[in-house]
Amino acid sequence: MLSFPNAKINLGLNIVEKRPDGYHNIETVFYPIGLSDALEFITSEENKTIFQQSGLQIDTPLELNLIFKAYQLLKKDFPLPEISIYLQKNIPFGAGLGGGSADAAFMLKMLNDQFKLGLNNAQLENYAAQLGSDCPVFIQNKPVFALGRGEVFEPINLSLKGYSIALIKPPIFVSTQEAYNGCRPQQPEFSLKEIIQKPVEEWKEWMKNDFETTVFPQFPIIGEVKERLYQSGAVYASMSGSGSSVFGIFREKTDLKGGFENCFVWEETLK
Repeated sequence: MLSFPNAKINLGLNIVEKRPDGYHNIETVFYPIGLSDALEFITSEENKTIFQQSGLQIDTPLELNLIFKAYQLLKKDFPLPEISIYLQKNIPFGAGLGGGSADAAFMLKMLNDQFKLGLNNAQLENYAAQLGSDCPVFIQNKPVFALGRGEVFEPINLSLKGYSIALIKPPIFVSTQEAYNGCRPQQPEFSLKEIIQKPVEEWKEWMKNDFETTVFPQFPIIGEVKERLYQSGAVYASMSGSGSSVFGIFREKTDLKGGFENCFVWEETLK
């Protein structure tokens, strides 16, 4: 079975409060985009599960790989056979795009479909939440307003169809821990759920990503990328998640590939 796990961007992100368990409550808006990996598995002819990959290299040991952990999670509850897993990795990691989370969530969905496990979306989201805060959003894979650690969803009516997006990732890895260092949680004056109902051209004045206040001083080049996107005509630009990628939303189709040396650049017209 073959699927194409896609990335997401955070249109805004507010760090609301620190929780007793050490995590943070946030509010954000997840929006899926077309940048994707390719993930496939077949029943293994050997008596063990095998993982192979190409594209961007992942140095994580197999037992910590989210795709393998997704398989193991379901295998505890269902009699799954051994499988051979193949991943073509295209989504940069350490970029705030949820690539690893998407791979894990799509693996859960593929296993459910292939082996007719009968899990509904709510049950799949519960499994996904055990793998990581970003994982559940990729089960239904549509724009949502998210609360809690990012795993509690409220539906929203939002489409950016017809706008173009340019995604730029400098050659920098930002860990979530680094992004949270020094952050000051606070209740936002206006909820993102309200702000996204405003015209996209007004988002710049109202919407923000709180991680930018800690990440930009540590890695000034990321802030510079955001400024350059605005200079290139973006109507809204922001860092995605905890970084290090930055996206710009444009009214017209973009062509910025020659303007950001040594950076990963990806562009699409949203559908």
